Amino acid sequence: MRRYVESDLLAGLSSAVLRGSELVDLHCVGWADREQGVALNPQHLFRIFSNTKLITSCAVLRMMEEGRLGLDDPIEGYLPQLGARRVLRTGAQDLADTEPARGSITVRHLLTHSSGLTSGILDAQSPLYAPYLARGVRDPNTTLASMVDALADLPLAFHPGTQWEYSMATDVLARLLEVVSGQALDQVLRDMIFEPLGMNDTFFWVPPNQQHRLVAYYAGASLTEPMHPGLSRTDNAPYPEAYRRPFARLSGGGGLVSSLGDMIKLVRALMPPDPDRQWRAADVSSPYALLRPQTLALMMKNQLADGLCLKSSVFGEVRGKGHGLAGAVTRVPSGLESPNSVGEFHWGGIAGTHWWIHPQHRIAGVVMTQRHWAFWHPFAFDWKRAVYQTVLGD
Repeated sequence: MRRYVESDLLAGLSSAVLRGSELVDLHCVGWADREQGVALNPQHLFRIFSNTKLITSCAVLRMMEEGRLGLDDPIEGYLPQLGARRVLRTGAQDLADTEPARGSITVRHLLTHSSGLTSGILDAQSPLYAPYLARGVRDPNTTLASMVDALADLPLAFHPGTQWEYSMATDVLARLLEVVSGQALDQVLRDMIFEPLGMNDTFFWVPPNQQHRLVAYYAGASLTEPMHPGLSRTDNAPYPEAYRRPFARLSGGGGLVSSLGDMIKLVRALMPPDPDRQWRAADVSSPYALLRPQTLALMMKNQLADGLCLKSSVFGEVRGKGHGLAGAVTRVPSGLESPNSVGEFHWGGIAGTHWWIHPQHRIAGVVMTQRHWAFWHPFAFDWKRAVYQTVLGD
């Protein structure tokens, strides 16, 4: 990975590898802040963006285990505003060209990004692009409750369960957690995830006395050519003072900052149990377990209907990728991936922070960097291939 730093593609990179619950490798390369000459170390904090989705989804699954909600519950049972949906007809050019939804959005649809919601940022040609912006669906100065209200009378992009699209679904799940618990999202995540796992470095905003640990943020020289060298500092992305002070929006889809150590704790807690060791209910309360084995198996299994795959206006169809209850599932590896990655469960964030777990091989990894628009950047595929080759010998 050092060559990515030396080639002016990344400022720095931290990574860790686990086999079962054992941490077998940890490396930090490069800089937390190039301009100030601050070397990267395991205590630095990263903007984890969409890795937040894993944490929010795990909280939903813990509530499911407690019997407080069901995967196939219609969402209007909790958020009435999202009932009686209308859907854009195929080829629709405006919001008026709709038809009634064939069914309700369910919790499972939200966990798998197959609800019909969209992101509001990736497809400027969609009739929903401008309304999402105009209504502040992604506005950090509005609450999750306001976001749901803003979505209430906007149509869906497709009928629930019939497609996959990266979306605001996990932020809707965040509001669901608030409604079911009667608490704000930060408190829910603290009670259900952070405190049980000892994740003391994960925040929606970094306290002033810890901000020296937040890595600098850089943009690559080209959005379309990720291997074109050059980095420019962009600390105010995605908006001024992001992660440095409280904002009204507690984004369950992308709002957290975390450290390599905390992400290791989370991934370790999601490692499927050793098949040669009998699992006990008490294991869930240990620092090495967060969910029951059957929940983990369901979470890491493709949940999309036959024929569906990951798809967006940015990267097109990814035929080899399905989606579980908190991240992508590799069904057929691409040319960038190890042949041993079949069955891998993974996701990442826009700044190049990625996690992955292989439930059959019982290996996992976390890699963290600070490059804007670095989701599925070539460095992440190179790193994972190297891990598979080293651990499994392929």
